[in-house]
Amino acid sequence: MAVKARRKSLVADIGGVKLGGGHPIVVQSMTNTDTADVTSTVNQVMALAQAGSEIVRVTVNTDEAARAVPKIVDTLRMFGITVPVVGDFHYNGHLLLKKYPDCARALAKYRINPGNVNIGKKHDDNFRTMIECAIHYNKPVRIGVNWGSLDGALLTRMMDENAGSPEPLDAQTVTMKAIVASCLLSAAAAVNFGLAPDKIILSAKVSNVQDLITVYRDLAAQCDYPLHLGLTEAGLGSKGIVATTAALSVLLQEGIGDTIRASLTPLPNGDRTEEVRVCQEILQALGIRSFSPQVTACPGCGRTTSTFFQDMADQIQTYLREKMPVWKESYPGVEEMRVAVMGCIVNGPGESKHAHLGISLPGTFEEPVAPVYVDGKLKLTLRGDHIVQEFIEILDNYVESHYGAVSVQ
Repeated sequence: MAVKARRKSLVADIGGVKLGGGHPIVVQSMTNTDTADVTSTVNQVMALAQAGSEIVRVTVNTDEAARAVPKIVDTLRMFGITVPVVGDFHYNGHLLLKKYPDCARALAKYRINPGNVNIGKKHDDNFRTMIECAIHYNKPVRIGVNWGSLDGALLTRMMDENAGSPEPLDAQTVTMKAIVASCLLSAAAAVNFGLAPDKIILSAKVSNVQDLITVYRDLAAQCDYPLHLGLTEAGLGSKGIVATTAALSVLLQEGIGDTIRASLTPLPNGDRTEEVRVCQEILQALGIRSFSPQVTACPGCGRTTSTFFQDMADQIQTYLREKMPVWKESYPGVEEMRVAVMGCIVNGPGESKHAHLGISLPGTFEEPVAPVYVDGKLKLTLRGDHIVQEFIEILDNYVESHYGAVSVQ
């Protein structure tokens, strides 16, 4: 089944990155450094951008963080990193944006959580203040509703209305509807305050897969704003990756979503860029976007004589990722390349023939040779102790001959 046509939406510009309107789905991420620590934050933004994050969000929660933002952006630009930096605001964003105009100017977008800015309260219209800052500095905003910080007054009102209904819904259903309502009402308020509709992006995050799918289907049906997808608080390790993939894949398959993030919990001192790779793998697995050549490898069984093929598959995948920053500039289309590293004769030759470049390593009782297939045809046979390096040389030659400037002309 092919991915459904993308839902039509307005187009928002985030520091030169286009969201919605049929533009490619954008991968984004968020730092977990103390934003006031300029060096650490710059280093992490650089790592995320180099991994492929096309938008990076930073926390702006204190005076020190707000003062650091312009320094962070200026330093990134000095290193040639042009990724848009987005400010994540809660509770005191209205104060920080007014107090630190250099911060407000430096950010490419403001993320506002309506549940944390007292939206609709006449005595403290923080939401309006933030929208007015966005208008003044010509910045887009993401109105990001999260069920962990849902507007309590709105939820209470909807619960009371539901209780008086002849056929009341269950509390969970009302909560899901309140999340969507918070998005739409906040967007309407922003437009009423003067913000152009094409400056608005919406998100409605929950941590349950089925609820997320329900909420975004409902939200997508009721508006034409670009939508940011993400399963909030997805969790650690395989749980977070699987849950994020399950939720986002269903929505993306239905044409819903213009930008995505995997909200994974890293281990202490863990690699923050994992969330970028997960997003890329989701989009590539669905055939929506390609970011890096993919390695097909068998899981191994009693027929495989050693872990050599596993080590080789890992080395090849790592090599491809390391080369992509250079290759994507010099070899257009290389991200579509498929490579197979197989462990025995059962599926090895066949899978290798389906790839652009494949190798079938010997299994139990098989002759100690490794046939290499190029574009479906047997090219040569490798043997000995230097198979990995020899295969990498074949890989480099294939990239040069098939994706180089001469082949493009």
